[in-house]
Amino acid sequence: MKARGAPARTVVVRLPERAHARRIAEARQNRVTAAPVNHLTDNEQARFELGLLVALTLDAPEASRGLDLLVNDRYIHPEGAEVFAALLYATGRRDAAEFWWRFAAGSGCRTSAYCLHLHHLHLGEEGDADYWRAWAAELAHRRARPARPRPARSARPLLSDGARRDILARCHHGLAPALPTAVEAVINQLPVAEDNPDFGEIPQPHPRLLRGALRPDGER
Repeated sequence: MKARGAPARTVVVRLPERAHARRIAEARQNRVTAAPVNHLTDNEQARFELGLLVALTLDAPEASRGLDLLVNDRYIHPEGAEVFAALLYATGRRDAAEFWWRFAAGSGCRTSAYCLHLHHLHLGEEGDADYWRAWAAELAHRRARPARPRPARSARPLLSDGARRDILARCHHGLAPALPTAVEAVINQLPVAEDNPDFGEIPQPHPRLLRGALRPDGER
């Protein structure tokens, strides 16, 4: 059963302004003319690439710091939202992952925008896929804004070495990423926002993510 504790922070997902029509046209043309990889369909290739991108997000050295900022800071940091979305995707919560990817992409995270491109391409929603690919390209060409100072955070890995190796191995074998049972149990107990008309129940970040199962081997 999912927890429904104290009301979570209100998260407003802002869609980025419509990317330039030229970039959308370029994204569509690239998709149409791209050579198939290993004879996979576009949908299968998108699913494979998205799973691998999720695995790499969870394996990144900065993943733990990003999630720490998300659950322990008064602001909802897009970098942490990106990691949280990857965790939700790895537990099969595709709609909730899309919600948090949209928040991160709307706040300027290029990787989240590209995750949305792959997500919609896998679903066969080519118009949305082209839109998010164009937005990812737009973000890549924008001048990075100076980041505001952040407090020092732990650099420990987000998941255990074994869990990270298993996720990467699954993706390289064409399987969907999956989290250890203990980690999934923690996510199952997270507070959820009321049903969103577009995304259903949206799990909310909570400090128990870092207090609970998200620890390297041997660390408690």
